[in-house]
Amino acid sequence: MFLVRTGAIEGYEKLVSQLGQNPAQILRKAGFSPAQLHQPNTYVSYAKLATLLDSSAMLCNEPLFGLRLAAEQNLMVVGELALSTTRQPSIAAALAYYDAHAHLHARGVSLQQHARGELAEASLSFDFTNNSGLLQLKQLSVCHLFNGLRVMVENSGQQLRYHLRQSRPVHAQWQWAIPAGQVQFDSHLDGVSFPASWLGRSPRGLETLVTEHLEQRIQFLELRYPNDLKAQVCHLISNLLPHGECTVGSVAAALNLHPRVLQKRLQSMNSSFAELLRDTRLEIARQHLLHSHLSITELALNLGYAEVAVFSRNFRSWTGESPLQWRRRQRDEA
Repeated sequence: MFLVRTGAIEGYEKLVSQLGQNPAQILRKAGFSPAQLHQPNTYVSYAKLATLLDSSAMLCNEPLFGLRLAAEQNLMVVGELALSTTRQPSIAAALAYYDAHAHLHARGVSLQQHARGELAEASLSFDFTNNSGLLQLKQLSVCHLFNGLRVMVENSGQQLRYHLRQSRPVHAQWQWAIPAGQVQFDSHLDGVSFPASWLGRSPRGLETLVTEHLEQRIQFLELRYPNDLKAQVCHLISNLLPHGECTVGSVAAALNLHPRVLQKRLQSMNSSFAELLRDTRLEIARQHLLHSHLSITELALNLGYAEVAVFSRNFRSWTGESPLQWRRRQRDEA
């Protein structure tokens, strides 16, 4: 199966909103949830993502949607693979390294490099297609490649060119993302070209990106493993609920505390296990009702309820509506 990280379309919601459309509605119609986009290392169907980009381009009346999206992104859209790729001894080695490990970001795409006299080319090929011929996905992917080389080679200027097999769209703003002279439509490849002499160059160091990535990683770890008892209890509750093992005893054991000690500490913080269990269940329920296609029965089981009726009754006491009523109202208002 061909899969891709959702990090590939970082900034999607922002661009769709700027173009006057509702990203949540488009995502749901395509079978995605906004929550998936907020977890960049989530894998989704590559073909399905390609179709999402095509439908977004049509609904937003932007034939260069893929190019515009990629133009606002940085190298980290391909994940940590970007950092190791730029650590290679030469541009040629970096391109080869990326091709060998591209499956960590996207499965179903390959990168080839060729030298044609004084010109080198790096082209992309895909192992699948869709009704449009992957029109928008190719824009996005080739621009990712363009962005990567532009960062790795200082002062690349006009010598780095962006190639697409597709015809130039009838669009007055097609130069919006890439300067005139650097994009060639009706080309013989989907990829980039540059002087062959660059292949022996060492990639420019990306210390700023490395630092930013490590800082983001620390922030992620702090959120996942918080140094706060209430937050730790909520984190454990969310992990234990789907297994039906979420009790004050199991949470206390995970924290190496006696249940009574845990209750007393929470009480000193004007809280209780029952209150945190309720709040965590409500937050998880809201997120799933908004962004997933789980049935109410499946959701109840994921929240540790043996009976759907008990979940529905509790949810109504928290919100004043049944789960289905709450879901319909939220989606109607979106």
